[in-house]
Amino acid sequence: MKNVLDIPPVWLVMALFLAWCQGRFLPMGMSVNTPVTQVMAGLLIGAGIILILAAVLEFYRAKTTVIPHQTPSHLITTGVYSRTRNPIYLGDALILTGLIVRFDAVPSLVLVPAFVWWIERHFIVPEEDRMRSQFRVEFARYEQKVRRWL
Repeated sequence: MKNVLDIPPVWLVMALFLAWCQGRFLPMGMSVNTPVTQVMAGLLIGAGIILILAAVLEFYRAKTTVIPHQTPSHLITTGVYSRTRNPIYLGDALILTGLIVRFDAVPSLVLVPAFVWWIERHFIVPEEDRMRSQFRVEFARYEQKVRRWL
């Protein structure tokens, strides 16, 4: 079994904690806190949650694992997976962005590309390598048709 730090939600929570601390204790006078930005934050968070739920539903329908580091028994290409190969990670990035805006932690927005880079390097690339080995031609077609993020 992999280390407890080796799952994406832990990295999301750590990034959110850093952003919250920055917004709370080191605001640096960069506030964007307005009703409009709070609505935008809520929309980003909501979109992220909906995207993750839609992706998990596709795993449930296919009766395969959603656990990183495990190879799914089926390649999912329907639903949100017909638009992005990584809807859960995209949802995480949307939630992170929305909560950073909600925390009014503008300097912490640099955590978003850092989080995306980390997730891609440590989770997405190995997952895609496993699927490439497991599903060969089917994954090759899927990879050409659907982008990694958007």
